[in-house]
Amino acid sequence: MTSSPRPTDTPADALADAPADATLLLLDKHQVDALLSPDDVLQAVREAFVLHSDREGRVFPVVREPLKTGGVFGIKSGDVQAQGLLGFKAAGFWPANRQRGGEPHQATILLIDPATGRPLCVIDGNTVTTVRTGAAGGLGLQQLARPGSARLCLFGTGVQARIQLDFALRLVPTLKEVRYVSANGQRNTDFEAQFAGRCTIAPAPERNAAVAQSDIVITATPGGGALFAMEAVQPGTHLNCVGADTKGKRELPDGLLSRARLVVDDRTQAQQIGETQWAPDTPSLELGDLLSGKAPFERAPGDITVFDMTGLALQDLTVARRLHARATETGSGTRIAWPW
Repeated sequence: MTSSPRPTDTPADALADAPADATLLLLDKHQVDALLSPDDVLQAVREAFVLHSDREGRVFPVVREPLKTGGVFGIKSGDVQAQGLLGFKAAGFWPANRQRGGEPHQATILLIDPATGRPLCVIDGNTVTTVRTGAAGGLGLQQLARPGSARLCLFGTGVQARIQLDFALRLVPTLKEVRYVSANGQRNTDFEAQFAGRCTIAPAPERNAAVAQSDIVITATPGGGALFAMEAVQPGTHLNCVGADTKGKRELPDGLLSRARLVVDDRTQAQQIGETQWAPDTPSLELGDLLSGKAPFERAPGDITVFDMTGLALQDLTVARRLHARATETGSGTRIAWPW
């Protein structure tokens, strides 16, 4: 007596079609650094925002959970069905890595073939996360900062603060003067040296005064609490907020969002893990709708604007797809056997 194949059985003809020489591409940190350019990342991030606006790209619910080790682990995933793009980024923050001489932010990206579920490419995601977030911040400044903005106040001097300032100087050519607030309140000569010749840069003598005197404020800290007084924010100021990316994190003072015109990368994410979690009923626009033209935005001279950045999975995936294509074209990376 013969039995019918169970639904989970793999038909023999399907096994015959599965390639015996299937491989998986690996791209490490050095290969990613060599393949990425700021212009490529800007194009990919802009594309991600527009795909999100057009609802051609899907963003799946975010996982963001604390660990007993003291770290925070997260997963951001999504797809663009019309483009055959599917994948996720597993990432988080492990502060104890600093004591080991390592980077506390850790991220790994996996691209998947949506037709078969097979992994296509594993990518070190640290540089991708850093640069795509910087590019997103730069696009926010282009859309929202007051024309002619010349003075910037930056909270933070770490990896993300540096890339935010780098893209700000790239995309806002009128910026001339930068005042920064470091974690210990001291001068950071290495930080200043990185931007020598691109702007006048110095520590802020007093944070509230620096905010009050600035056209643009960028907050790129671990998000441990309000960084300045609400009264310091003057009419016409634009704020890019990077550090609130987990429940309980914040950088802005109470009451500021109610005074501002709020723009987010994703409304649901911002309400769950971004600065908007502290005022979830605040009306907001999504930056993708501004970039796609769906939501015209006119800035009055006295408007206070806030861009609440929580990071889109689609940004990671559009950048990763470019990396995968560039590596394939140039023969970069390491291919390992990954048989069916």
